[in-house]
Amino acid sequence: MKVAAGFVIYKKACDNILYLLLQTSYGEHHWTPPKGHVDPGETEMVTALRETMEESGLKQEDLKIFDDVKKILNYNVKGKPKKVIYWLAELTNPKAEVKLSEEHQDFKWLKLDDACTYAKYADLQESLQFFDNYIRSNKN
Repeated sequence: MKVAAGFVIYKKACDNILYLLLQTSYGEHHWTPPKGHVDPGETEMVTALRETMEESGLKQEDLKIFDDVKKILNYNVKGKPKKVIYWLAELTNPKAEVKLSEEHQDFKWLKLDDACTYAKYADLQESLQFFDNYIRSNKN
C-alpha cells in the first residue's frame, strides 16, 4: 500500500483562519495541502516535514506542529489502496514565504469554505472541517 504524509497548514489573519493549498502542475491540477510518499526508512512525520519543505519551502521551525492532531484518509487510486496521513500545523513565522517546487504551479491561503471548494474531494473537505473544528474549539 502506498502511504503519503503531510500537513494541513493554517495561519491566523485578523479574525480569519486561512489554510494553505497547493495546485499541482500535473494531471487535473488539483489542490491539496503539502504531502508526499513515504520513502523507505522514513517515518511518516519525517516524510511530512520533508515534503512540506520540498513543496512549499516552509521549514519545521516555521511551524507549530500538533503531532497529536491527525486525520488518516484511506482510498483507492487506480484500483490500488492508498493511505494519506495529515497532521495539523500552524504557520508561526510571519516572515516565512511559500516557495513552490516544480510539482506545483500555484498556492492560495483560503478560508475554510473556499478551501473546501478548491479541495474538491469529500475526504479532504471533511479533513479540513475536522481541523477547523479543532482549531476553533482549542483557542488559546
